[in-house]
Amino acid sequence: MNRTKTSDSISPWVRTILILPAFIVIVGLFQLACSMVLGLDPSNYRIDESPVQKTIGALFTLTGTIVVVRIFRRFIDEESFKSMGFNRRGILNETLFGLGLGALIMATGFVTLVSIREINWLGLKVEADNIFLGFGLFALVAFSEELLLRGYVLNNLMKSMNRLIALPVSAIMFSLGHIFNNNFSWLAFWNIFLAGILLGLPYIYTKSLWLPIALHFSWNFFQGTIFGFNVSGHVTYSLFTQSRTADTIWNGGKFGFEGSVLSILFQIVAILALWWYYSKRSEQYQLACVPVTDQPLVENQVD
Repeated sequence: MNRTKTSDSISPWVRTILILPAFIVIVGLFQLACSMVLGLDPSNYRIDESPVQKTIGALFTLTGTIVVVRIFRRFIDEESFKSMGFNRRGILNETLFGLGLGALIMATGFVTLVSIREINWLGLKVEADNIFLGFGLFALVAFSEELLLRGYVLNNLMKSMNRLIALPVSAIMFSLGHIFNNNFSWLAFWNIFLAGILLGLPYIYTKSLWLPIALHFSWNFFQGTIFGFNVSGHVTYSLFTQSRTADTIWNGGKFGFEGSVLSILFQIVAILALWWYYSKRSEQYQLACVPVTDQPLVENQVD
């Protein structure tokens, strides 16, 4: 059976608009179900949840995200789920590179802020169960957000416009998705915008989600669970305990490292380094630089 005309009749940029209300409704239903399972008040989204409750909530959110993206991918895009960036090639190298880059940025930021006395390192608080839960929480969050923002949104935007325009557009959407977080500010907005550029830059060259997922996870895990910063305004358990001498633009205050000028500087350096790396190897990735398409779906194709 030949592919239908649905994907041809709906422009890719329109799909990125259509998926947003569908995402809000479907994921909202999954989060409502999660609240009922956990016995929480669904009307109070600022409730102080335990690490276990946060991890379970992230699992429900990821499940809802997978459902809505699979529906759109199968019936609107008429392309496979895998083609969004789950090829096996390069999975190990890209994952290790993403994990290392996130850890390096956060470790450098922590050491720098301690050195200039913007924060104080108070010691270690080893709680293996909370480290494990933090690992699970941020892995689920990274997979969910990268699947939607890079795997679907950026993927489709690149089919409608130049990738160097699609990248900042998707980054703005990524930043707007955090505006209701605690202690959000304009400085935080531009930090998360740059994070969207940093996470999306490898994708526009490789069309692979492994590096963005690994980097997103590593950034959050080392920021919160290891070094003790708030993560986009959220308080989490941390291995390293720290205190701030004051809430400043250098340490990010209550929003966390992502609300700091230092984070902006580090991200700009990382973005330039990645841009140089991929542009020097543009021939290797030239096939990845064209819009992503799939072979026509056949009747018995299974994602």
